[in-house]
Amino acid sequence: MTSSALTSFYPVLCSERIDESVDFYRTHFGFETTYTSDWYVSLRRPEPPHHELALVSADHPTVPDGYRRPAGGLLLNFEVADVDAEYARLVRQAGLRVALDLRSEDFGQRHFIVAAPDGVLVDVITPIAPTGEYADAYQDGSGTVA
Repeated sequence: MTSSALTSFYPVLCSERIDESVDFYRTHFGFETTYTSDWYVSLRRPEPPHHELALVSADHPTVPDGYRRPAGGLLLNFEVADVDAEYARLVRQAGLRVALDLRSEDFGQRHFIVAAPDGVLVDVITPIAPTGEYADAYQDGSGTVA
C-alpha cells in the first residue's frame, strides 16, 4: 500500500512558553502569525515557499496523555545564504545567547546554535563543502546536502 500524497508538512512544538516563543520566531526569524488561540499558534514565513511552524500548549488535551510535556532535545535547522551575516544580526546585534558558537564543520556546515525561550535549539546553517571522508557519505555523490 502506498501513502496518500503529502500536501503539507510542518513541525508543531509542545511548549510551556508559547507567547515568548512566538515572539522569538516572529522577531528574529521573520515568521508571521496565521492563526492564534490561547493554546495554539500557527506561524508562516511570508515569502515562498512559505515555511511553517506551530506551537501548542504542552498541557492541552489535544496532546495525548503521556506526551504532555515541552519539546526537548529538538533542533530546528534554518538554512540561510550567509550564516556569518545572520550571526552578526542575531548574536552581535540582537544579543541572542549562543548555545554553540559560529564554526565550520568537516561534515559540511558553517553554523551556530541559539535557544528559543522554551529551550528548542535553532541551528542556523550555511552548507559548505565537506572535507575528506564526509564528502563520500553524501548519498547522491555530490559532496553536499541536496
